[in-house]
Amino acid sequence: MASDALPFTAPAGSLAEARGSRVAVFTDKLDWHVDHTLAAFRALGATPVAVRLSACRIDTSRPHGLAIPGFHALPDLAVVRAIGDGSLEAITMRLGVLHALEALGVPLLNGARAIERGTDKSMASFLLARAGLPAPETFATQSLAQAREIARRECAKGPLVMKPLFGAQGWGLRLIEKESDIPSLEEARGVFYLQRFVGPSRPPYEDMRILVSRGEVVAAMKRRSSHWITNVRQGARPVSAEPTQEARDMALAASQAMGTIVAGVDLITRADGRPMVLEVNSMPGWSGLQRIAPFSIAERLATDALREVARPA
Repeated sequence: MASDALPFTAPAGSLAEARGSRVAVFTDKLDWHVDHTLAAFRALGATPVAVRLSACRIDTSRPHGLAIPGFHALPDLAVVRAIGDGSLEAITMRLGVLHALEALGVPLLNGARAIERGTDKSMASFLLARAGLPAPETFATQSLAQAREIARRECAKGPLVMKPLFGAQGWGLRLIEKESDIPSLEEARGVFYLQRFVGPSRPPYEDMRILVSRGEVVAAMKRRSSHWITNVRQGARPVSAEPTQEARDMALAASQAMGTIVAGVDLITRADGRPMVLEVNSMPGWSGLQRIAPFSIAERLATDALREVARPA
């Protein structure tokens, strides 16, 4: 790993103002990431509280207009691990709570707009293209006829990958090699998000995940698999990797284009050997990275988050 992946220790005195901060860790379940996040904040002298966004509410009878379980006053900091499943109305309200916290001056990682951008793959692709970053050709439509026409035209050049617009961890991906592979509008949940397949035609398959926090590369790994879906949750193996300067710069630029403070940026190598951006995750996991990192990623991310509290207004 690079020098910035050496065993991590928070600089002495750098977080004095943030010690004792009450931190809302928004999640939908108490999983490995939440457990490690809570432990890291406690180790740094903060008081974290796991909160389901679904349990938060707008309440204009209160001084700040919000009701956050576990908090009589506003939190000093909020970290968003997950939004949770729900109807369009439910998700909209949860994002509204995040927007409200930002309007009230609570530091939020990541901000509501950044989470919206990262969650909606079509907007993410648009923003990456607008930033001039190399990424696979992408097509998003709400029309079955248009999706079939795109497949008919584009599959002549090579396969496409259809992804759920709001999916994560490699679930629901589908390889589109011909027009008849396009599913029904109902199966697609009303949106066809199609991206050019980039990679070898046979195994092994691999891509790179780079974890970014506050404008720095925290850690990186390659994900290798016998299957073209290379997510660790889908069985890929994390392998230590040293990203090139070009890959580092690209990951940082992708995070900036999305407006994220912390992000998991997925890169893949093109046929010419240069990297391109596959995806930017605004609520990234790091369990695979932790297997190979010689320091606590949770503590590094918690330290960076608390610096947002200590930062001058």
